[in-house]
Amino acid sequence: MRKRSWIISIVLNTYMSLPMPKYGKGSNKAREWVEATLVRLFHNQVEADGAITSLWNYLEEHQKRVDYGAARRGGYHIGSGAIESANKFIGHVRLKRSGAWWYRSFANNILKLRCAKYNGTYDRIIEKYKEKKRAEIYPPLRSL
Repeated sequence: MRKRSWIISIVLNTYMSLPMPKYGKGSNKAREWVEATLVRLFHNQVEADGAITSLWNYLEEHQKRVDYGAARRGGYHIGSGAIESANKFIGHVRLKRSGAWWYRSFANNILKLRCAKYNGTYDRIIEKYKEKKRAEIYPPLRSL
């Protein structure tokens, strides 16, 4: 099965090139771990085939999304660290203060405002809100 050998070689090469904190990059213990994992995959053929087919289908379906070379050349972040950090900064700092509690709708509104503040659209959003409130308070006069 071509898919199976291709994915196994990817797994082997990837894991052997990673700095494995538990064993050390390229160490004998790391190689033993990778080989033991591959043996488990071979002995549990049905489960392994299902996992490999699932991975293969995912990669085919999301091929454009996993073009990390193009993303990197385009200046985009590849990992989720920047997004997780922004989420913590925007959401957690405000919403998870000691003793704070929120109704979901209010919390979502606060998050919208904080996102607008940090992505540069806050002034425009507030101006739209003011215009809407003015229109509610002072509806336009109708001509007779």
